[in-house]
Amino acid sequence: MKNYKIYSLIIFLSLACTSCKKYLDRTPGIALDEDKVFSDPVQAARFADNAYNYLINDYVRFNDHRGCTSQASDEAVSGNSEYTVTTLNRGLYFDHSTAAYLNDIGDVWANMYAGIAVTNKMLDKIGGVPAATIFPAQRVEGEMHFLRAFFYFELVKRFGGVPLLVKPYGVNDDVNLPRASYDACITQIVADADKAFTLLGNDADYTASNYGRATKGAALALKARTLLYAASPLNNTTNDKTKWKAAADAAKAVMDLNQYALQDTYADMLNFTPTPDLAKKEYIMYKVRGPRAIDGMFADFSMSPSSGGAQGQMDPTQNHVDMYQMQATGKDITDPTSGYDPQNPYAGRDPRFYANILYNGQTWQGKTMDTWIQTDGTGKVTAKGKDIDPSAITYTATSYYCKKYWPETYNRVGGGTTLLNYIYFRYAEVLLNYAEAQNEYLDAPDASVYAAINAIRQRPAVNMPVLPAGLSKDQMRVAIRHERAIELAFEDHRWYDIMRWHNGPATINVPIYGMKVIKNTNGSFTYTPTLLGATFQKTYTEQQHRYPIPRSEIYKSKGVLVQNPGWN
Repeated sequence: MKNYKIYSLIIFLSLACTSCKKYLDRTPGIALDEDKVFSDPVQAARFADNAYNYLINDYVRFNDHRGCTSQASDEAVSGNSEYTVTTLNRGLYFDHSTAAYLNDIGDVWANMYAGIAVTNKMLDKIGGVPAATIFPAQRVEGEMHFLRAFFYFELVKRFGGVPLLVKPYGVNDDVNLPRASYDACITQIVADADKAFTLLGNDADYTASNYGRATKGAALALKARTLLYAASPLNNTTNDKTKWKAAADAAKAVMDLNQYALQDTYADMLNFTPTPDLAKKEYIMYKVRGPRAIDGMFADFSMSPSSGGAQGQMDPTQNHVDMYQMQATGKDITDPTSGYDPQNPYAGRDPRFYANILYNGQTWQGKTMDTWIQTDGTGKVTAKGKDIDPSAITYTATSYYCKKYWPETYNRVGGGTTLLNYIYFRYAEVLLNYAEAQNEYLDAPDASVYAAINAIRQRPAVNMPVLPAGLSKDQMRVAIRHERAIELAFEDHRWYDIMRWHNGPATINVPIYGMKVIKNTNGSFTYTPTLLGATFQKTYTEQQHRYPIPRSEIYKSKGVLVQNPGWN
């Protein structure tokens, strides 16, 4: 008997999506005959647009509006003890109460193959769609190649090699395919990205109504990211220098388009308002989020309970906070010459700290952010002389909130909406990708590596000192990884960077700290980094460098799909 996976059935289910209220919104309609869909350019255009709906488009996805990769990494912890979150901390991806496993595993597997099925069908039928303005065939073909490449990238960065489906399948076809090798998947992704580049237009060719569509720049950025992952230690065990060279060249190709530049500001990175200036900008591809109700993700996930019964689950760790250098010196706070004062810990830090983190004493929405406790019984939580750790505070586990996910202009009082766009590619990442790949390719960093990193550090709103001259290759690697952690904080990169660098245990299996803030009777504060309780500590084993393939897929394949090591 043939076994049919979800991605083989979705090609028929996707035909039911024949009308969309607006671009990139999925609205199920009545099922139509396949021939009718592809003989009508309006229906064919809607079918093609539907593929975009399978892309990942939000930072919070592990379970409804709780759980994200930042909580999995060393960036943050969740103050919520929900089972899905605590099992994530312990690396027990299969051992929780929902049948679909963690959404970053089961949902991603299903959605990526659903999107692949749509792109395969559209590419197969595109030649038969009547010519019409509503259906720009060349662009549609380019978008389908781009999206298929993107779907496969999201799969391989989590699972390694996966089954490759590059043509449509029917219900009577055997799609019980084995996993292709990782390198074969990379070859397919790069081929699709290259094809997309030849067919797509530049950003400047598209009007504001086409924000979020793939462009030449997006195709090159995807290729660059893919090749960086392929060159990284997890996937390049022999440290083949040619793979690093290919990754550097791909990133340089984006830079050489001369279409993108770093924007002056940083604090509005996720909640920017798109502008008509598409020819020169940082945002290569992004999901524009219209105003969303501040309930749900923002109430339970980002905001404090004082905002109206929220849970304040997105709590940056002291581990992450300590990574922000001193602005005046450009030095780590562990350097005794940095100028850091442990009893005035938030003064003079990298300006990106103030954009990313909410901390005690910060002015916020017209009030002062208070995350302190007292020993004399007059504070929000009374320690009564006990050595309380920050997790005893009911409103944050670490004494911090994530400002990047909680824009100041959005206040729940009186109701409200928020704007939090999802960035697929921005120019700063391209510069970071180039610097990393070029540094690994060379025996020592050259001027181009310094230029890429220093451009990010000297963004006008950041203005950090340039990197010191004469760094060795190893020293530059540390500097680049540090810069990624700060610049791309909470943007869905850190967790997967840790995986591809193959250094999960060394990064995650470390004590996780918060900050204990004591308000003294004279009104001053005492700051003490404090080890969080056991439920906030994290476990990372070697097997976690790859996600497990959903067990339902393994069972259905009857031995054809081989599980990743350690997850049987």
